[in-house]
Amino acid sequence: MKKHTVLFKNTTISFSDSGKGTALVLLHGFLENSTMWDSFQELWSKKYRLICIDLLGHGQSECLGYVHTMEDNADVVHAVLQELKIRKALLVGHSMGGYVALAFAELYTENVKGLVLLNSTSRADSPEKQSNRDRAILAVKQNYTNFVRIAISNLFSENNRERLETAIEQVKLEALQTPLQGIIASLEGMKIRKDREVMLHFAPFPLLLVLGKQDPILPYNDQLAQLEGTRVQLATFPDGHMTLLENREESAAALLAFFKSCT
Repeated sequence: MKKHTVLFKNTTISFSDSGKGTALVLLHGFLENSTMWDSFQELWSKKYRLICIDLLGHGQSECLGYVHTMEDNADVVHAVLQELKIRKALLVGHSMGGYVALAFAELYTENVKGLVLLNSTSRADSPEKQSNRDRAILAVKQNYTNFVRIAISNLFSENNRERLETAIEQVKLEALQTPLQGIIASLEGMKIRKDREVMLHFAPFPLLLVLGKQDPILPYNDQLAQLEGTRVQLATFPDGHMTLLENREESAAALLAFFKSCT
């Protein structure tokens, strides 16, 4: 996949651009990068233009500073779309990418055609979760490799860790390319992110929330509560936080159906 770059606040941002049609902006999660979408390129680029962006301090995009806020990343997405002269796009954000997608939707509502929160949430970190982020920062400073390998394993439901061993190893190898500064800056940014639950009630575009019933990061029942009184569509799958890997075919089909309904 050919990579392009754009300069954002003197920081090099890396992205790929393939296919033709309605633009799909694909935003990876924490410790991931744009290669997480590679296996969907062939399927989705037949009908859509796929823009896969490396968020700040991930993949081949540089670090902007020591705190990467969700708004910073949203501005990065906007800079890429401006570079490509794309006015409206469908956004898909996995986990942290979902937080970025919601920040983008709040800042640049007129540029959004539809939004998928993939194993993500509109809610801010609880005080307990914020403490966990601080602990994670200490842990990654003490033993980078150990932290990354454990963090990736913990994203999958327990019954998939053996079945998907090869795929998980590949995700770990990609994650281990994330610089320490990028990891810490993202943890700091997620810790202070705004609650955007209001977006689920008032967004002028269609929304889809994709959840895993055994997601170890975002407990399933807690996530359902944010949908009350909204018109957000829900797609539920049986496994963990990595739905696109754990429930690949079914989730890819659900996303395609949603894309189709937005265009």
